[in-house]
Amino acid sequence: MSMSFPHPMMAPVVELALQAGEAILPFWRADVAVTAKSDDSPVTAADLAAHHVIVAGLAALDPSIPVLSEEDANIPQSVRAGWQRWWLVDPLDGTKEFISGSEEFTVNIALIENGRVVFGVVSMPTNGRFYVGGAGLGAWRGDTGGTPVAIQVRDVPGPGEAFTVVASRRHSSLQQEHLLAGLSASLGELQLANIGSSLKFCLLAEGAADCYPRLAPTSQWDTAAAQGVLEGAGGEVLGLNGEAFCYPARESLLNEFFLALPAKAAWRSKLLELARS
Repeated sequence: MSMSFPHPMMAPVVELALQAGEAILPFWRADVAVTAKSDDSPVTAADLAAHHVIVAGLAALDPSIPVLSEEDANIPQSVRAGWQRWWLVDPLDGTKEFISGSEEFTVNIALIENGRVVFGVVSMPTNGRFYVGGAGLGAWRGDTGGTPVAIQVRDVPGPGEAFTVVASRRHSSLQQEHLLAGLSASLGELQLANIGSSLKFCLLAEGAADCYPRLAPTSQWDTAAAQGVLEGAGGEVLGLNGEAFCYPARESLLNEFFLALPAKAAWRSKLLELARS
């Protein structure tokens, strides 16, 4: 597949994400053996197959850039603190979707520099669709064998379209319900879009939804790649303090709560106010 993107590593990383998806597929809907990790999240043979493909591929691309993957995350903070550039990888995001037989799982690969996402790639193993983007670089959606098309966020819903909030099918919280009620009171009736894994950000990036508030736990590898796509498409991801979401070498690899939205949204300050309350 011939792809031309502004960052020299984008095209090879897209290819790598698609290859990792091919390594996952034989295990999908095949009564895969599920084991439990220390945090009780299911980890499968598919996660590990994709992990090995990605780690080998990234090392071949540039052996000097370290990799932090969900499947190899026991790297001391003292070591990570010395990294200037690194890859942040989730070989199979949406493991619960994968195990249930849903197609809503992804491969996530992000390049990080000094805590900020340079670009990210999100691919869907079941259909060969991928998203790639980064702040200042642009964002694209593509399908295996096709020419990628540029995507961008919508600042307002189109005529006849409702304000659409992406809400997790599996993870809500009282704070999130409060936020949705407040948004509905100020913006009118909301439409809720339910989708698994990092595809939530991709819906915003391609202009199919308006807002993704996450007031429930996530890990760094769950969000970085899709944040790159969204930022490339004219969106942003903010902490509840209103500052850009970043990935410092903290002891904990858990994220703070966040809000994903179009950077020029007129309702940005209202959303932050509701989230803080």
